[in-house]
Amino acid sequence: MSTHAARLQALREQLNRDQLDGFVVPLTDEHMSEYVGDYAQRLSWLTGFQGSAGSAVVLPEAAAIFTDGRYTIQVRQQVDGANWEYVPVPQVSIADWLRDHAPQGGRIGYDPWLHTRGWVEEARRALAERGAELVAVSRNPIDAVWDDQPAPSDAKLIVQRDDSAGRTSASKRAEIADWLAERKADAVVLSALDSIAWTFNVRGADVSHTPVALAYAIVNADGTADLFVAKDKVGDDVAQHLGNAVRVHDRAAFAPALEQFAGKRVAADPAGSVAAIFDALDAGGATILATRDPVVLAKAVKNDAEISGHKAAQARDGAALARFLKWAEAEMPKGGVTEMSAADRLQAFREETGVLRDLSFDTISGTGPNGAIPHYKVTDESSLPIENGHLYLVDSGGQYEDGTTDVTRVIPVGEPTQEMRDRFTRVLKGHIAIATAVFPAGTTGGQIDAFARRPLWEVGCDYGHGTGHGVGAYLSVHEGPQRIAAPNYPGGGPAEPLRAGMFLSNEPGYYKAGEFGIRIENLVLVVEKDIPGAESVMLGFETLTFAPIERDLIEPGLLTEDERRWLDAYHARVLEILGPQLSPDERAWLDAKCRPIAAR
Repeated sequence: MSTHAARLQALREQLNRDQLDGFVVPLTDEHMSEYVGDYAQRLSWLTGFQGSAGSAVVLPEAAAIFTDGRYTIQVRQQVDGANWEYVPVPQVSIADWLRDHAPQGGRIGYDPWLHTRGWVEEARRALAERGAELVAVSRNPIDAVWDDQPAPSDAKLIVQRDDSAGRTSASKRAEIADWLAERKADAVVLSALDSIAWTFNVRGADVSHTPVALAYAIVNADGTADLFVAKDKVGDDVAQHLGNAVRVHDRAAFAPALEQFAGKRVAADPAGSVAAIFDALDAGGATILATRDPVVLAKAVKNDAEISGHKAAQARDGAALARFLKWAEAEMPKGGVTEMSAADRLQAFREETGVLRDLSFDTISGTGPNGAIPHYKVTDESSLPIENGHLYLVDSGGQYEDGTTDVTRVIPVGEPTQEMRDRFTRVLKGHIAIATAVFPAGTTGGQIDAFARRPLWEVGCDYGHGTGHGVGAYLSVHEGPQRIAAPNYPGGGPAEPLRAGMFLSNEPGYYKAGEFGIRIENLVLVVEKDIPGAESVMLGFETLTFAPIERDLIEPGLLTEDERRWLDAYHARVLEILGPQLSPDERAWLDAKCRPIAAR
């Protein structure tokens, strides 16, 4: 019996002891985080799936794993189909599947610290149609059978200096207090880790690649706050930084504190706060104001200091990436380079800056068929040699105190095929369409998502992910609420108007299963555009990422004159920004990569 099959059997035995007929396993933590600490990697431990989005359901005689179109190939490579049914989302939800598969009259368990109240209500309604019930567990049954489960991180909090943050924590809390006053509310619960980090101008190291600390917070109407975090994580520097207006409590005191709001109006985010928070507020007699976390939008609209810092981080990161691309072009055709060794070499170039705090996510380093997996995670077992005749895709980023980067480039190893050039150029055309888009204030990312897809749609192709996601300021590389994604694509969701000051990615792609993958990604800043005669406020994008786009994969004849002008101007800026940071040999290589594109 394989390791993961044995774990599935152990879980079923534990469910039997707990008098449960099933259990739902999401890939998240108590803060509804996208990326979670090692202690919360329950889905990966149980199934072997290493993607960043998914869920599973275990019943006595059946088990299913739920993933979206980004992971169609990956989930089949990593999760044994003999033990698990592969279920696509959003086509089929967990509630839909439970409605059809839960045992009649069964008891299906869930951890109330890992699901939203909305999910709980949906699942409860679906199970009721089977005569079954949804049961909150006091201890997660996976934790009961995961013998070597890691402990939560004990890393200390780090002060984010005010000159990097652009605002003091006191000013942010005062703004939240004003928000509460407008709603006649007494307090707001903050449970999203990046919201807490932003509000208190602190960072942490409790989650790989995301500089946050495991904590909860309650901000009160008078601007004071209660921060719930393991006290040994708070050093003297952080305590002094927080000041007397922030009371520090042990993290375990959070749930009891929620029950002390009898007769008070307390705001909590139904999308970002787990069901257990609402349950505790209800138990304490609070009146709950279910509304979006007030930090979400404030954090998304960057101030001048955050924008300036991000540009400095991008210039530094772009030079490291350029050095890597030069190295890759020389070394990969010789043989001996693997996906893993390439990722390690890119990290080394970033580390040579002397100021890299972490990667911003696990580097997606894929060649050939692995490049066709949008969120591929290279491991020692999966790492392929990089060979001639293939494309190599690298999606990577760094966490620096002044900014978070995320960039994707593709290079050919040997001579690319005409099909590769055609698809790459169409992806580039879509990328340029977003980069040059102009739109009225109030436009959502979903409304412009199709701009990037049209060149591919014209030849019957598409890609199965959103075109862009929000990015934090030395925070999460995936940040809401901003996005460029229609609701029917992974990454889509509630429509959010784009606002000046938001960071987003611009990353159309194309993936030919089993053969190659293409994605071109830069980060952009939403800015106001001066349009003569405009009848309303107009917005557009300023490109923030600078690194050469592989000219050997471009079919110039497919580009319009305007597109060629954009590309030439972009490469001129690449030279201007990166050139002074490079050695003469590196600069000569970059000069060649950035020369103007001639029409064929």
